[in-house]
Parts: sequence; structure tokens; C-alpha cells
Amino acid sequence: MTELMESVELCNECGVCLQVCPTYNATQDDNFSPIARIKVAGRILQGGEITPQMVESVYSCLECRLCTEACPFSIDIANIVWHSRLKLRKRGIESPEPHKKLVESTQRLGNAVNGDPARRLDWLPEEFPSRESSTLLYVGCASAYVTKDAAASSYLLLKKLGVDFMILKDEGCCGVIYGDAARDDLLREIAEENVNKFKKLGIKKIILVCPACYYCFKYLYPQLLGSVDFELVHIVQLLPSLLKERGIKIAQVVGEVTYHDPCRLARPDGIFDEPREVLCLSGIKVNELPENREDAPCCGAGAGVRMVCRDLSLKVASKVLDQVTVSPLVTACPFCEFSFSYIAHKRGSDKKVVYITEPVLQALS
Repeated sequence: MTELMESVELCNECGVCLQVCPTYNATQDDNFSPIARIKVAGRILQGGEITPQMVESVYSCLECRLCTEACPFSIDIANIVWHSRLKLRKRGIESPEPHKKLVESTQRLGNAVNGDPARRLDWLPEEFPSRESSTLLYVGCASAYVTKDAAASSYLLLKKLGVDFMILKDEGCCGVIYGDAARDDLLREIAEENVNKFKKLGIKKIILVCPACYYCFKYLYPQLLGSVDFELVHIVQLLPSLLKERGIKIAQVVGEVTYHDPCRLARPDGIFDEPREVLCLSGIKVNELPENREDAPCCGAGAGVRMVCRDLSLKVASKVLDQVTVSPLVTACPFCEFSFSYIAHKRGSDKKVVYITEPVLQALS
């Protein structure tokens, strides 16, 4: 707690973060700014009086970390916000009602998108392969139920490239929604369950399709459990070496796309070059958004904000989609794909949004 308060007190309200914060730029409302969130977090952490507006402030944070990238003192505002959410719950102030409903449905259904558990494998393009491997392809809830193309194309691409891996019939949820809703008790429970499951199966390496799952396994699980005994790799990190090892490089340009860096790959992990290299090796020309790599914009769906502040989330997504001049927009995050696809459909736009493995698989077919 002392360390968090020291970070809070570093803020001198210089305003640099206001230039990059998606929620502040979408609203011009100080309550939705990083400066307000730091102030509110300090009050929460010190046990001060809390208003509903303050609760809204910390639960509207996308935790995209653009503010931290811009901050002269590198204050980790997302981390401060997350701990302030935990502190609120310990003080008896629950997360917003949409979060509570999603937590309840996740407990009941075993996924964070209200999907029918009996249809979790509907994305699978063939009969379930009963095979064992020390490498697991973990597709996540969003890919399994919503953006099924992400799961299917990732699965088929790994098979095409000769990767030895297995999938699970009972994959379940990583639990990131519990973290977003400040239910660290439930997150710890599901973390222990998943880690024990992986251990019993002899899993040594997990290939992730979803950056939210990647982030949850890599950062939230160790905070609760101390460490995890398996290697984590997002699929875009794996693909360049696989393509090179198999001598795959398409010389001619077979298409062009605009690439979007998902927050939880861009910040804090700096996974920028790999997805662009994958696309280039596949003969796909990469166009950039005005802000990209470490400055890449958020899709508006992070940290459960799409559930709590739907209109705010849509405003953030709309602003990014307006900047796309070359379609399709390609991303390496199923949630980003859904967020951008939804707003494109809602606005009647003909701009397409696809997960990165889909155009790569098509190029290699």
C-alpha cells in the first residue's frame, strides 16, 4: 500500500496523460481522466469518503496503459486503478451491476461471454482431436463463442505449420473478468483450478489466441499464486519463426491490411514486430494507423469497460475505426476484433475487421 501511495503522490497533474487517454478524449470529462483516477485511487486507498462518481471513474478506466507510456514519471495508473478496485470491494463497495451480472454468469456457465457451454467447441473445423501434447492451444472465451474465426484460423494455421499441440474440451475461462470486477477471491480460485489442470496434463507451454488470457496468465496469476510453471506465448510471437523454419515467404503482394496493436500486447510487453513480420512473410502489405506500436489506440473494450460504460466504449472504438483507410483492419485480439466489428456493423460501415491468423492462413492456402 505504501508503494502504491508513493506512486499516487508522484503525479503533479502536468496533463500530458490527457492527450492520450481514450476515455478523456472521447468525453472531455475530467472524471474520465487519468488525473481524476489517481486522485480517486489515493482517496480509496487511504480510506476516504467515496461517491458514486468516484466509483464510476475507476471502473471506466480501460487499463490500456497509454497514460503510463506518456507519463514523465511512468506512473503505472492501470495498476493503481486495479488495486483501488480491490480496495473498494474490501470496503464493501461492490463493482457496478453489469460486472456483477457477468461474474455470476461466468460462474454459472464457465465463460465470460454468456455462451452455451455445450457449444464451446462449435468453432472447431473437424472432429475433436483426442491427442496429448505438452503444448496447449488455449483459445479463450471470446474466440470460442464470439469471434470463432480467430479460434478456427489459429487452429488450422498451427496444424498447417506442423505444430504439435492439443486443445481441451473443458478449457474453461482464464478468469480475467474476475480481475476486472475486483473479485480476486474468485480469480484466485480459478487460477488454482487452471494451474492444477495444466499440471496434471503435463502442459509445459501454452499458445494464446487472446491477449486478455495472455495478460491474465502472465501477470494476474503470479500476483495471486507467486508463479506459474508453464511457458506463455501469444500466437503472433510463435508464427515468424515457424514460417521461416518451413521456408515460407510469399514474394508477391497478395493483399494489404491495416494493423492494430492490441493494448495487452503493445503495453507492457512490446509485441510489435512479430505480427507485422508474420503479415509481410505471408505477402501482405501492412498499413499503419496514425498512432501505432506503443502509442496504439485502445478498442474501448478493455478492463470490462464495455460492460459498465457501453456508450463510452463505442465512442472510443468509433474514433479508431474512423482512422482506418485500408480495409480490412487486422488485429491480434478477439475482443478488439469484436469491438471494431460491432461498431462497423452498427454504423453500416463496409470496413472489415479480422483476426490476424485468418489472412495469413488464406495467403498460405
